[in-house]
Amino acid sequence: NAGMVFQSYALFPHLTVAQNVAFGLEMRKIAKAEIAKRVDEALALVRLGGLGGRLPRQLSGGQQQRVALARALVIRPDLLLLDEPLSNLDARLRAQTGEEFRALQKRLGITSLYVTHDQAEAFGLADTVALMNQGRIEQSGPAREVFARPANAFAARFFGMNVVEGRVVARDGTYAEVALAEPAVVPVTAFTLRYLAAALRSMSADQVTLWIGDPVSPALVEDGGAVRIVLMPCRV
Repeated sequence: NAGMVFQSYALFPHLTVAQNVAFGLEMRKIAKAEIAKRVDEALALVRLGGLGGRLPRQLSGGQQQRVALARALVIRPDLLLLDEPLSNLDARLRAQTGEEFRALQKRLGITSLYVTHDQAEAFGLADTVALMNQGRIEQSGPAREVFARPANAFAARFFGMNVVEGRVVARDGTYAEVALAEPAVVPVTAFTLRYLAAALRSMSADQVTLWIGDPVSPALVEDGGAVRIVLMPCRV
């Protein structure tokens, strides 16, 4: 029992707002009196009460989006699927509608799967984020954790971090030296070195990646068999 909100809204242009919202209930053979009641409730929920007699072309983009949401909610779904529902709205309306959707979702408690290419939208709306690449989930978890601790180089680049390929070539009590392809040497703070000391002692000149971004702390991750080191804080 899933409700769907399409990117293009997919409203029937020849049907009124109320008829669009009622469509799913009619397909389920719900009694007419119950349909009328639930349509009114759904339209009130998305702040479109009194507009049931209008056609889609008589509504703004934001209002059409809310009709599509009401149509998905009126069937009382167990799962709500949303395919980039805000992509056709301007920036101001996107922000406003996103906040409204988040509040409504929390109020109703419906599990929702929300697809977007907008990072700010994803992190602003989601409890759990899944980052996908060519149909494959690269990383998933709480929104803050996914951003702060990328699981691989693709995730780091996606979030705007600089990924520098190189090799650990030397180390002492203060710095580890990482040789870059240019070539160049990156000094790493003693704090980071202490955190990674055991791992560095066990490594030779195996390929590593230095992520200069904004993780909450250093960490080791595995990425396709290569050792990846997330280093922060560090100075370059």
